[in-house]
Amino acid sequence: MDDKKLIFSAIQPTGTFTLGNYIGAVRNWAPLQDQYNCIYCVADMHAITVKQEPAKLRQNTMAAYALLMACGLDPEKSILFIQSHVPTHALLNWVLCCNTQFGELSRMTQFKDKSQKHPDDVNAGLFTYPSLMAADILAYNADFVPVGVDQKQHLELARNIAQRFNQRYGDFFTQPEPYIIDVGAKVMSLQDPTKKMSKSDENPNACILILDDKDTIIRKFKRAVTDSEAEVCYREGKDGINNLMAIYSCVTGKDFAAIESEFAGKGYGDFKLAVGEAVADHLEPVRTEFDRIIADKAYLKQCYTDGAAKAFKYSQRIVSKVYHKVGFVDR
Repeated sequence: MDDKKLIFSAIQPTGTFTLGNYIGAVRNWAPLQDQYNCIYCVADMHAITVKQEPAKLRQNTMAAYALLMACGLDPEKSILFIQSHVPTHALLNWVLCCNTQFGELSRMTQFKDKSQKHPDDVNAGLFTYPSLMAADILAYNADFVPVGVDQKQHLELARNIAQRFNQRYGDFFTQPEPYIIDVGAKVMSLQDPTKKMSKSDENPNACILILDDKDTIIRKFKRAVTDSEAEVCYREGKDGINNLMAIYSCVTGKDFAAIESEFAGKGYGDFKLAVGEAVADHLEPVRTEFDRIIADKAYLKQCYTDGAAKAFKYSQRIVSKVYHKVGFVDR
């Protein structure tokens, strides 16, 4: 790799990405490839902190990898791999676990949230997975990590772990910085716009999946919750319309003033139809490219195999030095 700064990011294979995943994260990763050395992974090891059906996990992992490519990640420009294919993550995780305090992990809000959601399976992996997340980042000495609000706490922990290791064993790890992307919108549920859009929502009309067909997307937007005012404008108390305007702005590039002008004197029906059509048209190239990639199993396997080999070669050098620093006998 050249002397560009390095960015690392990962996404869990928990089924098809939502419109929120796409706008908030994935669509912003492709443009970074020309400015930085980029390493991206499908975090299947993180996924098993909650119960998974094995066949479904394999299917979701392959789909997530293909979707990342369909969204513009180029295996020739970036290192793109599946987490469990690169053993250095697990090897580094143990060393970092031994440099992470129990109290730090117990303060992680995501552990508390997931423990409440899955009270029958509060496992050790769920508790320690922020250390694995730190290993994901530090195995490449990443300079930047694109993070949303819900992951800032985990990145801060990774920085603390890196600092603690450096104090004990001498300066080695780069302290990763958050890379804040101006996504323009946090995409909310179409049925309860006070909550973030989530694929786990019990109401199927609440969430847009980026592989939904055009008719499905338009139907879901037509059913979106709004208000009784029948005025397309962005202001406090209009959560449903604010959410739709933010989505429309993200996929069309129009600012709120232009959107208000475009729909002045028009009803919510016209507006919701326009948002649905704009989103469907914006996602259509992604769906087409995904269908092409997922159908070519040999090409897909070649990409993730080559990606894992590159990731292992890069991270192995770093992890070998870490093992030497902590006092393990060199192999």
